[in-house]
Amino acid sequence: MKKILLSIAVVSSVFSNVFADDISDMKAEIKLLNDKIKKLENKQKRTSKSLAKVRAHDAFDNIKFDIDFRTSYDYISYKTASKTVTNDGLYSNRLWLGMGYQPTKEMIFKGQLAFNKAFGADTNGRGQGYDGFDWVVNEALSDDTLRVREAYWLWTPTVGGFGTTLSVGRRPATNGYLINLRDDDKAKSPLGHIINMEFDGLSASIKLDRYISGSYLKLCLGRGLTNARTRFDAQGLDYATDDTQLDNTDMLGIMAKVYDDGQYSMMAKYYRGFNVPGMKDTDADGIPDTLKTFGDMDGAAVSAKIQGIGDMINDFLDETILFASVAWSQTRPDGSAMLGSTSKKSGTSYWIGGQIPNMTGGKFGLEYNHGSKYWRSFTYGEDTMIGSKMATRGNAYEAYWTQPIIKKDGKSVFSMQIRYTYLDYDYTGSNAFFGEAGTPVAIGSAIANAMDAVESAQDLRVYFRYRY
Repeated sequence: MKKILLSIAVVSSVFSNVFADDISDMKAEIKLLNDKIKKLENKQKRTSKSLAKVRAHDAFDNIKFDIDFRTSYDYISYKTASKTVTNDGLYSNRLWLGMGYQPTKEMIFKGQLAFNKAFGADTNGRGQGYDGFDWVVNEALSDDTLRVREAYWLWTPTVGGFGTTLSVGRRPATNGYLINLRDDDKAKSPLGHIINMEFDGLSASIKLDRYISGSYLKLCLGRGLTNARTRFDAQGLDYATDDTQLDNTDMLGIMAKVYDDGQYSMMAKYYRGFNVPGMKDTDADGIPDTLKTFGDMDGAAVSAKIQGIGDMINDFLDETILFASVAWSQTRPDGSAMLGSTSKKSGTSYWIGGQIPNMTGGKFGLEYNHGSKYWRSFTYGEDTMIGSKMATRGNAYEAYWTQPIIKKDGKSVFSMQIRYTYLDYDYTGSNAFFGEAGTPVAIGSAIANAMDAVESAQDLRVYFRYRY
């Protein structure tokens, strides 16, 4: 028995020594592994820091591009005092090629090249008349030449604890607040009720959201026409002012986002246009034939939007949008007849609309606006084929359905829209400039009938749009 116990003790001692050696070896290996893991973790941290620096550098050291390409079909029709004129096959392509560069957090460059072209070769001299005017050069059908639609720098310093902006260049002045809803775009700078045209100029703003939710104040300065002479002037006065031509047309505007909490928002704007142009009858034959400047123009608007009805009642109401806007305009003649009168004339306009979701993930929209006898807006660049609906002296009705077809990361990459617009005029001159051609003449009157004035217009549009 003692021998057996002794044998067991010897064997146990041997196994203990063996296991002790193994455990010691295992501990050493575990320590080595831990050291390697720690080195790898430190290396990974250094690599992550380096990558973060590279990403931060790259974010401020490359140009980002985007594409917006739209193919449209329009059926348009005009009813005059004596006839109906239509085009049942107007096809067009519109390309916006955007670009952006941000060298620092506070400095941004943005640009956009564009063409807007009807299918087929041009046999009607498009781009040679007023449709080639700089205010609408990218909104009117022309050829496939790429033109600069936007090009500006934007500086966003913080001054005294307030966020500010300063920007100069070919500023975004189309697709503004509220008109962007039917155009399925993000709202650009202006209020779409009174301003929708291309402009070169300056803007400066200051955020006031520490006092009122989402609020800011913005000053805008722009030039729509310059009377500088051309290069190689006949008199050798290159780029000097030319007093025989139109005066400089400038604009000053003050815009305020009064309130915006994400659901309720309100914006207001006042502007004055200096030396605005128009047509004058210089040979007394009753037909305005010469473009000249007439005086100044004032305008203002207050626009409000509700984005989501109630407080999370259901998805339908959460995605419903309602809006309303009122606007005013007034001529300031310099002695010549503005809109047919040498006295100041005021006009008003109101605009209401809504947008609701549908079961396919799209949006239905309905809009109505009305303009008075002397109503005048700067909306020559509005995205329509039959003239600006916001400029209508009378009643404008619009219905549309916008439907995403392909989405990526929640954004629409490929979409379609069906839109119908009907303009019912009470007076002539809705889409004219500020001179005698803008004189309001009552539709149905003997004078309007003699002019064979357009009484109503309609546009049925179907488009497919790719954005990325």
